[in-house]
Order: sequence, then structure tokens, then C-alpha cells
Amino acid sequence: MSLLKFKQSRAYRHLATLADFFPVLFFFGGFAWDALTIGRHVAGFDLIILAAYLAAAAGLLYSLGQPRFVPPNTWPLWLVKWHQRFLASHWHNLPYFMLQFLFGSILSPLFILYFKSASHGWAWFMALLLGGLLVGNEYMENKYRQFTISWALFGFCAMLLLNFALPFLLGSIHAAWFYLSTLLGAGLAYGLYKKTAQHKGSIKPVWVVALLLMLAYRFDVIPPVPLVKRDLAVAYDLSKIGGQYQLSQQPSGWWVFWRKTSNDLKTTPGQRVYFFSSVFAPGGLNTRLYHRWQHYDEKHGWQTQSRIGYSLAGGRENGFRGYTYKQGLQAGDWRVSVETENNKTVATQAFSVELVATPTTPIKMAY
Repeated sequence: MSLLKFKQSRAYRHLATLADFFPVLFFFGGFAWDALTIGRHVAGFDLIILAAYLAAAAGLLYSLGQPRFVPPNTWPLWLVKWHQRFLASHWHNLPYFMLQFLFGSILSPLFILYFKSASHGWAWFMALLLGGLLVGNEYMENKYRQFTISWALFGFCAMLLLNFALPFLLGSIHAAWFYLSTLLGAGLAYGLYKKTAQHKGSIKPVWVVALLLMLAYRFDVIPPVPLVKRDLAVAYDLSKIGGQYQLSQQPSGWWVFWRKTSNDLKTTPGQRVYFFSSVFAPGGLNTRLYHRWQHYDEKHGWQTQSRIGYSLAGGRENGFRGYTYKQGLQAGDWRVSVETENNKTVATQAFSVELVATPTTPIKMAY
């Protein structure tokens, strides 16, 4: 079959239609790979790699912001024609393709970390926003010629990266470091913009993004990075054996084939219920985390029953673990939030309690 006939065939038309969805397929393929390989923690080397991506993006933006090169009169005619053909070729689009790649490479691992930490409504909103931006990035190669979008994305990547890096380096999750790192990221974008010769596009959206991020943090939409949730579990009993916690948990029904345990607890009156959490924290971090136990009241909504704290020191690869317990829980819906000292939510786990006369037969799970 000739090339002309192939292009006129039904198979070619189907392939052309599917090509519109290739960016989304590539995104989800990359997302699955990152989810399996990045893990649920932030390592110093990871931050160095992301910083290198950001530096490369800065170099591209700086070079693209310079005046367009005009061949001098001393050039021979063949070289001038080669230069014109190069500008008209696909190679001329390479810097914009590289920007797309670099922004995606920075946003993808950060999205994974936010996605794995999201366990309450507003945090899910932030994770989905990042996911939507990642999908959109697959279609935005030509949009980067509009430098306003390029500056906004560069500033956003710089802010998110510094939101992780500054607390990581200082060993503190104080709110001041989030606000400072956000302003530093916006300032980095603004400084680079001022250094470029032609000042293409507008830098104003970067400051809008910075304001929105700080408001999101203020209202608990963003998890308190660089803390990252690893495991949450409710149990009937808990013990520590050989460096592992053994939890006695409610088994799931036979029809729930994708998980072994259930969060629908069957307890006897006065029985203890334990809540276990594992959170990654960078080396050198010393703080306290709290478990806020809440019961749902049909008239008054979620009512706090207790807020119990435990100490946390960072640097353990598998996360730092702690637990609290309550006795004699009422029947109904419950949830426990893992919070920082300044009431920022790291993660939330919901479960239900049903009072029964006979104790359930639990299964043992290691964490």
C-alpha cells in the first residue's frame, strides 16, 4: 500500500483520532511509573534533581527572552538560507518542547506526593488541581510561546519545589517557612523576568499564584509539606515486635478482594480502638503530631472527642510511627485527623463503629 493510500484509509483516520489522546495516555503512564518508583517520601537527592530541572527551565526562558539573532552581512548566502530553513523547521520548536518536558518533570513527582498525602476534601482538591495542570501541560507546547503562561508555570514550579526544600533543609515545618518559600519562588521568577532582555509576557500572574498558594495553606487546603503520609490504620489491639507494629484489624468481607482489612469496626461495649499513623519527616525535624478523634453527630456535625499528641523526630526512611487509643466508642461514624501543632492536617482516616455482643475475630497486619 502506498503512503498516499494509507493516509486515505480508515485505519489512518482512526490513528489520527487516537493521536489526540496520546498526551493523556502518556501522562497516566508516567503517573503510574512515578507512583511505583517515587515512593512516599522526599529524599535530598530528589530535590537536587528537581532543582536541576528548574535551573534548566530558567536557562531556556532566559535565552528565549533575548533579542532574536539576525545573521550579519558577512555571512555567505548558503549559511543565511540554512539559518532561515532552521527557523522554519521543527527544530526551532525544541526549546518549547524542552520547557514542556521540564515543567512536567517537576510537577509530576510533586503531584504524586500531594496525591498520596491527600485524604481530606480540600487536600484532594489541591491534588486534582495539580493533576489537571499536568494533563494540560501535555497539550501546551505551543502555548509556551505566550510567555505569560511560561512565567506563571515557572513561578508555580519554583514555589512548590521551595515549599518542600526550605523546611527540609531547616528541619522545621513552621508556617513561616511555607510563606517565605512561596515568596522566594515568586521572587526567583520575577528576578529572572527582569534579567531577560525583552521582558516578553507578563509576570503579574506569578504573584497571583503566590497569593492563592498562601491562602490555600492558610485554610488547610495544602498538606504541611514536607510531611508526607505513609500509613493510617484503625485496630483493636497493637503491639511492637522486632521493629514492626502488629495490628489486630477488622477483616474485610470476601467480596472486597482488593484489600484485607475493613474500616467498619465491630466492637463490644468498652472495647479499645487504636489509631496508628506513619508519616515521613525529613532528617533533623523534631515536632509533635496530634490525633484528633471526632464523632459525627446528626444535629451538630463532627464533634471533637479528644486531641492526643505524640513526639516525632525525622529522618527514618519508612516513616515515623505513632498511635493513640480511645475506649468505649459510641456507635456511628468516626474520623481521626493527623495534625501538626498549629492545626494543619497531614491526613484523615474515616471509620465506623458498630456495637456487638460478641468480639470479632481480627486479622494481624504488620506496619
